[in-house]
Amino acid sequence: METLYLKIDQNVEVHEPDITLGDIGKMTCADDNVVNRLKTIKLVKIHDKKFAKYTVSVLAVIEKIHEIYPDLEVNNIGEPEFVLTYKELKKQGVWGGIKVGIVCLVSFFGSAFTIMTFNNDVGITELFDTIYERIAGEKAGGITSLEVAYSVGIALGIIVFFNHFFGRKLTQEPTPLEVEMCLYEDDVNTMLLEKNTRKEYEIDVD
Repeated sequence: METLYLKIDQNVEVHEPDITLGDIGKMTCADDNVVNRLKTIKLVKIHDKKFAKYTVSVLAVIEKIHEIYPDLEVNNIGEPEFVLTYKELKKQGVWGGIKVGIVCLVSFFGSAFTIMTFNNDVGITELFDTIYERIAGEKAGGITSLEVAYSVGIALGIIVFFNHFFGRKLTQEPTPLEVEMCLYEDDVNTMLLEKNTRKEYEIDVD
């Protein structure tokens, strides 16, 4: 009796409404013909394209496999349940570029406002004036090397912290934003898997 090894991640993203077993996970078996046939078997068809996330039990996947190969032993080495995310691929077009530009502007000016309010709260200007006067022995007449060094330091600190410079990563380590997005996605998946009360969006065996 052949053994099929099945691995499905916690969140699977698909882009076509007709979802096959080959779209949702990885399979391996000593008989390649078994895997090739199972990859083409339809698991479900997405009808409600407005709702993008479905909770799927691996038992439903195994049930589909046993419909074709009743005697096949299935060894699941992945998640017992997973979130199936349907996302229709669309061309961004002009509106997509406008939305990206708006987000960039909001992020830029929001960050600038936050830095300015912080500097105002701690009185950074008065602090620099005091330091300059004590070191140089005279009052500052305008922008000094302290302000310049401080501004350059903030820019370098942001680049190092977010690990990005003009779209390129400085190191292979994940950025703080990527880590937070991954944690957020894990929390959403856990919530959907544990507290999904919308049974019409849950795919399981009868």
